[in-house]
Formats: sequence, structure tokens, C-alpha cells
Amino acid sequence: MSSPIKILAFSGSLRADSWNHRLVELASNAARAEGASVDVIRLRDYPLPLFDQDHEDAHGLPEAAVELKRMFLEHDGLLVASPEYNGSYSAALKNVVDWMTRPHDGRSGLDCFRGKVAGLLSCSPGQLGGIRGLPSLRHLLSSIGTMVVPHQVAVPGIHDELDESDVLRTERVQEAVDQLGREVVRMIRGLRAGS
Repeated sequence: MSSPIKILAFSGSLRADSWNHRLVELASNAARAEGASVDVIRLRDYPLPLFDQDHEDAHGLPEAAVELKRMFLEHDGLLVASPEYNGSYSAALKNVVDWMTRPHDGRSGLDCFRGKVAGLLSCSPGQLGGIRGLPSLRHLLSSIGTMVVPHQVAVPGIHDELDESDVLRTERVQEAVDQLGREVVRMIRGLRAGS
């Protein structure tokens, strides 16, 4: 019997009440319903300095980076909800990727991403839902070996969609989020079956 599919889910936002964190939790529920084990984390719980080669040379990888690398390596896929900051993904998210791609313990940094499957989401109170940042995030992850599912979700007016609820108000938007969670699991399952 094959091992369970494991997904690591997080938002690129450090804000305690992040809408994107709530959105990735919804996608995680769908991935669980599809049979995956999903670990939802908050990047704010793993504080990292800005990546600096001199810092790494002097001190090695920060403890938080070592712990994050362990988690990335243990999971088959990623669910990432990224806020859009000035037309791109967040600096916090890019900084995590920069630290995760550092070699450590005899392993290539790309091992955290190569062959993994990722699903991308975004949301915002605005009318575009953060969609302008997703192409650059897709390019970043694809360039380091991650297979990003074609389907992506951007939810506009998130403050009206979620409010205090645990589901999105608009059924077709909720279904799009659920579909993304399922697609990540199904792609991983398909890759396993083909190997």
C-alpha cells in the first residue's frame, strides 16, 4: 500500500487575520476530502531574516529554515495562497523560497520543490482578487521544478465572500477552491501511478 499523499499548505501573508490564510484552509479541506493528509502552517511562526549569503556563511541556515526545509521535503505537494503586493507575490513568500533552495545536509535546495505539485490561490477585497500576482508565482515555482496545476483561483471581494463564515458565499467560487484542492491531490496520485 502506498504512503498517504501529504500536502503542505500556507499563505504568503504574515498577517494574523490573513484572508489568504483562511482561503488556503478552505482548499485544504477539499484536499483532505480527496484523501490527502494536509498540514496547514503560518509562515509567521517561522521567522526568517532576509536571505543574505554572508549571513548563511557566518551562521548557517536559521533554525526556522531548517524546520521548514524538513516539512517541505516530507510533503508531496503544496497549496499556496498568496496576497498580491504591488502586482506580485509577497516578499515573505519569496524569502521562504530563497531559503528553501539553499543546499543543506548534503541535499540540493531544489529537493524542496523538484517534482512537487502545487496549487495556487489568491484573494483580496478588491475586484481582481490578487490575480496579477499569480503568474509571477507560477513562473517562480515552475522554474525550480514544481509542477503547478493549470487551474488557479483568485477570489475578489473576499471580505464579502467569507465574512465570519467557514465557506465562501458564492457557490461557484467555493467550488473553484474545492476543485483546486482536489486537483493537487489527483495530480500527485496520477504521478505516483505513472512512476
